[in-house]
Amino acid sequence: MPEGYCVKCKAKKEIVEAVEETMKNGRKAIKGKCPTCGTVMFKILGGKAVNTPATPAPAKTSPAN
Repeated sequence: MPEGYCVKCKAKKEIVEAVEETMKNGRKAIKGKCPTCGTVMFKILGGKAVNTPATPAPAKTSPAN
């Protein structure tokens, strides 16, 4: 289970019902609830999500003159 900081309890706790999300800027984060008070907890993970192309684009060939 991922661990995060609960602002309401002012302590580090395990995140319950954790779901991994991708933010608008491409970074990954974990969102869940505090097991004690039920406040939403949000932990930003390191690194950006990698978008790999499914197939590489074919190279353009110039017409021979």
